[in-house]
Amino acid sequence: MRQLTRGSGGEPAGHVYNVKVYPKILRSLALAALLTVARVAAQTSAPPASAELPSAPEPVKAAAHAFWDHDNKILFTGVAAFRGLDFASTRNMRARGRDEILLNNETVDNLPTFAAIEVAGIAVSVGLSYWMHRTGHHRIERWISVGHISAAAFGTGRNYLLATKHRNPTAP
Repeated sequence: MRQLTRGSGGEPAGHVYNVKVYPKILRSLALAALLTVARVAAQTSAPPASAELPSAPEPVKAAAHAFWDHDNKILFTGVAAFRGLDFASTRNMRARGRDEILLNNETVDNLPTFAAIEVAGIAVSVGLSYWMHRTGHHRIERWISVGHISAAAFGTGRNYLLATKHRNPTAP
């Protein structure tokens, strides 16, 4: 038997309460509570046998399109055209004596290497677009090509607008 004392709450200090712990009764109450909770949970989670469960709503997907559809063909043609213009404008800029800022001059002056870099740029643009297409990011798929066209158009315009760097003629 355990004794508790209580000295507040209107009762005299030193008042002793006898508290008896009955382990068998406590175990029986805990078991009854556990069984009751389990039975209630089973009743609420199991549907009636005659009723069918409603089907889950299908996720709404954006309308998928073929990768080589009309829009992508036009965008990829634009990427290729502007990469070609970038190639021509960079070679023109180098012929006028200007320095390339993104690549070193030796790379740009080597015609096969620079052509391979431009073709690789086209392949990267198409590859990234395909990756976005396969993962379902169709808007990004299109914007990759639009961004590539915009960057190449800016570079082409910049290259043609640069003033010619006149070289001092050497005396014979």
